[in-house]
Amino acid sequence: LARQIIKLNPKKILLIDISEYALYQILSELEEIKLKKKLKTEPELIPIIASVQDKLKMTEIIKNFKPDIVYHAAAYKHVPLVEQNICEGIKNNIFGTLNVAKISIDNDISNFVLISSDKAVRPTNIMGATKRLSEICLQALFSNRKEGQKTKFSMVRFGNVLDSSGSVIPKFRK
Repeated sequence: LARQIIKLNPKKILLIDISEYALYQILSELEEIKLKKKLKTEPELIPIIASVQDKLKMTEIIKNFKPDIVYHAAAYKHVPLVEQNICEGIKNNIFGTLNVAKISIDNDISNFVLISSDKAVRPTNIMGATKRLSEICLQALFSNRKEGQKTKFSMVRFGNVLDSSGSVIPKFRK
């Protein structure tokens, strides 16, 4: 997502990840894109190590930076690992989504985009079920929105994204 967003010439991109290594990787890649491509603007890249499960930290980030759009892609997505770590999958994928969505509403963020999974369609595993439930939570927040709520919700279901974290391509290369 960040690789595409940087091409749209934003003023600022907040990169939030629980993984220091993943954050370092994408930050390095985006810095390289800034150097190689002739971007209209020089977006400020702000790397933040945080978990969507940490309500206080997420509130602090959203309150301080007031992003226009929140792209929520934080999820445990490896089916066999989530099957063996059900509670963590639920805490992260469902309650983490709910945290960030509610915080976005409370701070009048204009757009919240949930990156879901094709596995949320008639789920046959825990990971797919957690993604489906996170979608249902957003639908409930939208259906029960209060007068004057500014946050718009969108959802998109991705299938396997080639060469993304956990994609099968690096495995094939190996």
